[in-house]
Amino acid sequence: MQLPEALPKKEYVLVIDDTQPNLHLLVTMLTRRGYQVIGVSDSLKAVSTAQTEMPDLVVLDINMPNMNGFQVCEQLKSSDLTRDIPVIFISARDEVLDKVQAFAVGGVDYITKPFQIAEVLARVENQLTLRRLQRQLQEQNERLKQEINSRIIAETLLQEANEKLGRLVNLDGLTQLANRRCFDEYLDQEWQRLARERLPLSLLMCDIDFFKNYNDTYGHVAGDDCLRKVSLLIKQSVHRPADLVARYGGEEFVIVLPNTDIEGSIAIAEIIRQSLQELAIPHEDSAVSQFVTLSIGVTSFVPMTDSLPSVLLTAADYALYRAKELGRNQTYQIG
Repeated sequence: MQLPEALPKKEYVLVIDDTQPNLHLLVTMLTRRGYQVIGVSDSLKAVSTAQTEMPDLVVLDINMPNMNGFQVCEQLKSSDLTRDIPVIFISARDEVLDKVQAFAVGGVDYITKPFQIAEVLARVENQLTLRRLQRQLQEQNERLKQEINSRIIAETLLQEANEKLGRLVNLDGLTQLANRRCFDEYLDQEWQRLARERLPLSLLMCDIDFFKNYNDTYGHVAGDDCLRKVSLLIKQSVHRPADLVARYGGEEFVIVLPNTDIEGSIAIAEIIRQSLQELAIPHEDSAVSQFVTLSIGVTSFVPMTDSLPSVLLTAADYALYRAKELGRNQTYQIG
């Protein structure tokens, strides 16, 4: 019998049949077709061979001693290693119930004996094509999952980088308080919001007394440490999420207190000033105390939609000027 022309193939086919002439014929024609083929005549050995060799397709006879083809297929389908391997039944049994059972136990096709070689080859190729497509789909899905995971990781890293950049853009490097840029944006935002709600907005402007003398006496490293201590104390003195403490420049700090009247803002100013005195940072070259002190200007307005937050800032700056003019280490209020 003239076999069809062989084509190069990579797939591995396991043929299981206890009838040696059938087994030899199937192995021969599939090998000539270009498949890698292994033949097994012992049904008891068939399952272990499938688990060891991991073929791309199993061609399985039904009528075998010890364990029939249905039982072999059931064992293959019960194992995680071999459950996805397609099984083509090939048998002389042509009853409808046999075919139904073959598909019920997990078979993908059924060929009756005596078979035609061309038909067997066509059905084998068909199942292997489906198997290739299935694997391609699985590989594509796996690549897609990896791409999604990589994208999620990349987006997470980007978000973290943006958050870090946001902190760098809005934080003062020395004190880790909000910087001047952040303060200007927040003051404008709260001014507009409270103008709509007709609620008060308070601003505290603080200045470390005789800080140039402090740097001259103790050095700039100690001066930086002093700034960090004072900034931490101020930050710990305000507790509401809406309150903002910022480094305004040099040894000056500002505190934005939304929805806070003049009495409330003065109380916070005095808490800050008294807490700093209790901290008792030595300052032997101060003209007002042996410790580091603050002068604080306090103001509070109900913003108007037709005015600018610079009004509040100018008033706080003047209040600070008056606190210094009157002797420093004190709070002066406007509003």
